[in-house]
Amino acid sequence: MKDLNKYRGIFPAFYACYDEKGDISPERVRAFTAYLIEKGVNGLYVGGSSGECIYQSVAERKLLLENVMAVAKGRIVIIAHVACNNTADSRELAAHAESLGVDAIAAIPPIYFHLPPYGIAKYWNDISDAAPHTDFIIYNIPQLAGVALSSALLREMLKNPRVIGVKNSSMPVQDIEMWRDEGAIVFNGPDEQLLSGLVAGAIGGIGGTYAAMPELYLKIYSLVQEGRIAEARELQDACCHVIYKMCACKGNMYAVIKGILRARGGPDIGGVRAPLYPLQQEDLPVVEALAEEISALVEKFR
Repeated sequence: MKDLNKYRGIFPAFYACYDEKGDISPERVRAFTAYLIEKGVNGLYVGGSSGECIYQSVAERKLLLENVMAVAKGRIVIIAHVACNNTADSRELAAHAESLGVDAIAAIPPIYFHLPPYGIAKYWNDISDAAPHTDFIIYNIPQLAGVALSSALLREMLKNPRVIGVKNSSMPVQDIEMWRDEGAIVFNGPDEQLLSGLVAGAIGGIGGTYAAMPELYLKIYSLVQEGRIAEARELQDACCHVIYKMCACKGNMYAVIKGILRARGGPDIGGVRAPLYPLQQEDLPVVEALAEEISALVEKFR
């Protein structure tokens, strides 16, 4: 029986780290990894949506993961998202991730063409077979992938002994209850419902805004573990209002987040890759205000 307790806690989704030319910056990847480890996160989810994976080549995704692992060195849990929109590249990334010693790999279903469930299962199992000694996590994000995980498909995937659970980024909290009932561990995906997901039985959270304010999500997690739900609800509401303001900017949310990181004294990890819309001059006052708001919340809930 596998000990899955290492997957408990808060896992920021790792952002793409670019240099001034827009190329992957190994130095910035390492600095960002060290920054998040110092914040006390339980692990990192590397190469997913927040990492702009669909805009990167296989070589770039390998380079980024190699530099995360060079700093992590077993100090935190690393989950590497390896899905591409074809099986061969996905398998190459899976084998590469296993060679680096990641704890788990993850994959969304293929996008654009909507495959039948047995086609999705074959795609996921083919990826898993390329990393035969590594745990596998299904990434359910139907609003972007266009395909939703079903209980029948999850049961089929759980026949693969490497499949341990689901990163669930669908909005219904009921999905967390359903996947958990099937015997999978579940990570809450939508940051706005971390509290609800944990109460519903999620083992932890993987989130796209976690790295902008890791202290706050770590606090929500600890408050839930201590049964202090009213305090956790107050903090969750505060995080939601920060997210709403991030999303109201003209620039892409991840461009805004990277600006907040810099404003909070974190590492400069560049901008976002086109066609994502870059941070705009009119966004800068919002970025500064959000950095101050987050720091005030950190102090309040310390």
